Amino acid sequence: MRSTPPTPVSDTLFKLSETLKQRKKYIKNEFQAFGLQLAEELDDWKNKSLYIRLAKKTDRKLLESALYFVKDHSPKAVRSPARLFMWKLKELKKAEL
Repeated sequence: MRSTPPTPVSDTLFKLSETLKQRKKYIKNEFQAFGLQLAEELDDWKNKSLYIRLAKKTDRKLLESALYFVKDHSPKAVRSPARLFMWKLKELKKAEL
């Protein structure tokens, strides 16, 4: 049995926001910050490690141009900004070769 009363939702959300702020202090490299920025702008936190790896190994110009391509589309026209980003990145890599 529970000995304490349930916590209100606002307390839980406050603890979650504090946890997210705490995680930011563990970023030591610039590519980690850029990868997390990509994940935030594409609203795809589930795959944040993928974006960090892309930021580390892929040319920054390619990543930024793919991100700007996604941002130029209207938000209602794009179902999944992350998929559009990955498609455009693949196309840019093909064109570079």
